[in-house]
Amino acid sequence: RVDSSYKNKMLWSDQSNKKGRIFCVEFLATFSPSRILTASLTGLLTTKDSISVHAGDPEFLTAKHSTSIPATPAVPPPPLPTYSLSCSAPGAGDPDIPSNISQTLSLALSKNATCAAVSETQLVPPTAAANTSCPAYFRFIHEDLHPWRAAGGITHTMLDRARTTANFRLVMLHGRAYIERIAPAFQTRDLFTIWGILQLLRRYPGRIPDLDLMFDCVDWPVVHPDEYQGENATVLPPLFRYCGDNETLDIVFPDWSFWGWAEINIKPWDALQKDLDAGNRKVRWIDREPYAYWKGNPEVAAIRQELVKCNVSSEQEWNARIYKQDWVKESKAGYKKSDLARQCTHRYKIYIEGSAWSVSKKYILACDSMTLVINPKYYDFFSRVLMPTQHYWPVRDDSKCNSIKYAVDWGNSHKKKAQKIGKEGSKFIQQELSMEYVYDYMFHLLTEYAKLLRFKPTKPPEAVEVCPESLACQAIGREKKFMEDSMVKSANVAGPCNLPPPFSPEEFRELHQRKEKSMNQVEMLERNASKPEERNASKPEDSNPSVH
Repeated sequence: RVDSSYKNKMLWSDQSNKKGRIFCVEFLATFSPSRILTASLTGLLTTKDSISVHAGDPEFLTAKHSTSIPATPAVPPPPLPTYSLSCSAPGAGDPDIPSNISQTLSLALSKNATCAAVSETQLVPPTAAANTSCPAYFRFIHEDLHPWRAAGGITHTMLDRARTTANFRLVMLHGRAYIERIAPAFQTRDLFTIWGILQLLRRYPGRIPDLDLMFDCVDWPVVHPDEYQGENATVLPPLFRYCGDNETLDIVFPDWSFWGWAEINIKPWDALQKDLDAGNRKVRWIDREPYAYWKGNPEVAAIRQELVKCNVSSEQEWNARIYKQDWVKESKAGYKKSDLARQCTHRYKIYIEGSAWSVSKKYILACDSMTLVINPKYYDFFSRVLMPTQHYWPVRDDSKCNSIKYAVDWGNSHKKKAQKIGKEGSKFIQQELSMEYVYDYMFHLLTEYAKLLRFKPTKPPEAVEVCPESLACQAIGREKKFMEDSMVKSANVAGPCNLPPPFSPEEFRELHQRKEKSMNQVEMLERNASKPEERNASKPEDSNPSVH
């Protein structure tokens, strides 16, 4: 209602649109001459709205249907960077480069190819906060970096000491990657590790801090803390590699096979994970062979040669089915008998380390079969949270055959619980080891590492810039296919997941106590079952460890 003391002026104008008449109404109201106030109200009314003005009282304007002023459309965000490969010429091999190292990386570093400039529009800051917490194994990032945090940070002297056994040095500056090759790695380990890091830069452009690190692609961890006491504490080397153990301080990083193992035709993890999930559905657990299955190369370690002795024979049945994998013969046959997705056919599968840890752990755990893990010495970046009798069944390494036989007998007597253990292991691999989480682990590890540097990273004179094009355009055959298949196609504006806090001393102790308790429980059951008088007296439900 416009007060009667105001002087009112109503201006009407009409114009046409496709749906009907539109009226624009403007009120200009003024106060008494002592002060003037001009108020303007603009509204949109269609002829479908019934408008009435009280006769003799132009101070009222009513509408049976209220209308609102349309909001100004929000400006759409700029499109995220998308990526593709464009190679001017196909790659070609060099006969002078040994066949057991990466020719692709050698050619890329020798040609010193020019990489496209990173434009400002490609630097994508986070615009959405992550609403998920990272899986529990991310907490070990804090544990792995703790020695250098306790030392007050990472110095140039420490980094130089890590060079002793490193295969390559990686420097990141303003979202660009520079590689100094110190020593060629076996096969294409260094190539696909570097390729994976370049995909991380694509996934989170402009969000990886400047850093300088050394990477060792050999299996065995080498940073022994007892060698860096007293005066030597100032040269504790921050060395990245694929696995660690409880006696060393190497920093654990995702292995090259997540982007493919070209030499033995193992696909990049994103595709293989889907294949394994589909393979699981082909044979129900209850319909699978009721034995423990392993297929691999026994020649790489004595512990594997001992496992071969557990195979079924005319003299002994250990409930194991062991197959030797001849990769030379398999490559000539087109890898027809090494398809991992077709190996989910037994109720139980065996994981055993090779010369150190084995990349096969994720493939074996993903099969829904109850995984029999022969007591491992080494760990990779995700496996330290896996729990005995929850995600896998522990097998003693000092009595492999007997331990495997007992595990299979127990599982066949407790089918539901054995199947549940297999499902839990597979669920962990499918849900908590996606490529999204692999990249997020890399993101957080490198970010936390960069915070510890006590110097400003700069490009070494020997380093060469690398980018997806400089690597993939030199690659041929399966190497190039795996690069194309594992290439990040667009940037991720959200994420990564939220890094959980470090373990408290109590949490860390509880984690190890829980694992040790489960392993001791299984070992006790095995020992009791080996005693004839106790085995005959026991009932199936007596040999029933708790399954979480």
